[in-house]
Amino acid sequence: MTFKTVLLTAALVAATPALAQDSYRIGTGDVLRIEVLEDGDLNRTVLVSPDGRITVPLAGSVPAAGRSLDQVQADLAGRLAPNFAAAPNVYVSLDRLAERRAATGPTTPATIEVYILGEAAKPGVVELEPGTTLLQALAAMGGFSKFAATKRLQLRRIGPDGSEQVYLINYRAIEQGQSAAGNTVLAEGDVIIIPQRGLFE
Repeated sequence: MTFKTVLLTAALVAATPALAQDSYRIGTGDVLRIEVLEDGDLNRTVLVSPDGRITVPLAGSVPAAGRSLDQVQADLAGRLAPNFAAAPNVYVSLDRLAERRAATGPTTPATIEVYILGEAAKPGVVELEPGTTLLQALAAMGGFSKFAATKRLQLRRIGPDGSEQVYLINYRAIEQGQSAAGNTVLAEGDVIIIPQRGLFE
């Protein structure tokens, strides 16, 4: 192996991580590592939420899903810049990949993932069949905890344009037959939030 070949091989090996970082597209559930050289208090690992965003102090809510690590890094640096005398050195890397479901075979029905937060009997990620309604999902999560504010449920959904839509739902009204909101068909990535009730609710 000639000296020239050794140099070329070393250059290709050194370029591989950069190429991988540029080509990888971030997904929901991935965990990113953020480092800011000028302020160690901003260093953290962040989870890409179901709506495809990450939250970073001084930068706010930043879109991440579908973007490369370099794109998120540049966006973060731009958002943080007004807080520093000089442009900060920001580094974003992939800390942990989200668990990806294996591709479903022809005999296995496809499922959607819905996220349940707050005062549910079983909060977390629920896998449901396509076409499942809100009421059926509430049943699948085992109902509510005794602290649930059932008149103030929220269904949060990311629209086709990337904007978040928030639907307020009164479970009591559904229960009494005064609302048809329970028949809402859920979509992949929907988030159901069940707030804690107030003192006099």
